[in-house]
Amino acid sequence: MKLEQEQRFVVIGDSITDCERRFPHGEGLFQGVGKGYVALVDALLQTAYPELAIRVTNMGIGGNTVRDLKARWQSDVLGLEPDWLAVMIGINDVWRQFDQPNIRESHISLEEYEQTLEELVKSAKQGVQGLVIMTPFYLEPNPEDRMRKRMDEYGQAARRVAERTGSGFIDVQAAFAPLFEYVHPTAIASDRVHPGLSGHLVIARALLQEIGFDWERMKG
Repeated sequence: MKLEQEQRFVVIGDSITDCERRFPHGEGLFQGVGKGYVALVDALLQTAYPELAIRVTNMGIGGNTVRDLKARWQSDVLGLEPDWLAVMIGINDVWRQFDQPNIRESHISLEEYEQTLEELVKSAKQGVQGLVIMTPFYLEPNPEDRMRKRMDEYGQAARRVAERTGSGFIDVQAAFAPLFEYVHPTAIASDRVHPGLSGHLVIARALLQEIGFDWERMKG
């Protein structure tokens, strides 16, 4: 397990991260961490590692792009002084190009996405013990689908940023791939973007594995 005693783990992103979390800070009683993968990560950490007293804070906001993260990075990341940070952003950066193609000012180019993500990661790296970059995803098994293909390009940009900055990396798109052998993508997420609980568990499992979670601790 890479996280240590009483460390703070901040997770930031868009609606996939948000999931009805508390504002201004997603933590505390009554599902303050939301109802998605961050809540699952928090629950499993508290159950398997109660002695570490890890503090999980959800700072996702629905609809956010990497441009939005930049606008609130000081208050919602650096100002919280996390020991560990996970970032999953990019779905809306791509989606807006497809669901509102004529509102071009809402589009985030691949170049802006990669440059901004790297700028944000670099600004946080020196103050944290660990940082994990997670790819955006689109739950479509056909890699030639236009939106899936574009999302993969942004995922590769996230990978390049992780490599250049020495950050942890999770290919969330790849984590979902095995499910497509058995179920249609709409069974995981009706709009192919916002997953149900099983989809959030896929994301949570990938993130926990990246931070060294010992699944043996969950055995009775």
